Amino acid sequence: MKIFKSVVMIMAVMLAAGSMAATQPDDSDALAGVKTGKVIFDINMTDAKKMTLYLMVIDETVEDLKKQGVTPDVILAFRGLSVRLISKDREPMELTDDEHLDKIEQQLAALQKKGVKMEACSVATRLFRVKNEDLLDGIKAVGNTFVSLTGYQAQGYANIPIY
Repeated sequence: MKIFKSVVMIMAVMLAAGSMAATQPDDSDALAGVKTGKVIFDINMTDAKKMTLYLMVIDETVEDLKKQGVTPDVILAFRGLSVRLISKDREPMELTDDEHLDKIEQQLAALQKKGVKMEACSVATRLFRVKNEDLLDGIKAVGNTFVSLTGYQAQGYANIPIY
């Protein structure tokens, strides 16, 4: 009797797992015929904790594209006060942000290893007194991210605002 119950339980679990796999959401409609996922994330935020959340979702997006057979071509464009969150100089930041700033640095490094390109607006760095040479490793200073966003959209990149 115990063996019968065990077999029934195992079969029930297998059936449940099979039906869950069959209904797993995907993006096949949107990605039909898409070989490369060209996206630029327009990042303009000041909250370090919130930034860690969005970077986690961006990382998941890169992985989701790969899982669905699409090669990610992703750029992060930092502008506005967000340039303070990607600076090695933490003097203007709150001490309570240090933990989140460490996490941001780690997340950006991990994204770069996955091929994600990053740029920061020199207009913003000038306005908010962030030295371009103090930007975290791998982040390129560009003249103006509004110009950059315009160019990338003209090249077919989807623009996703992160505010």
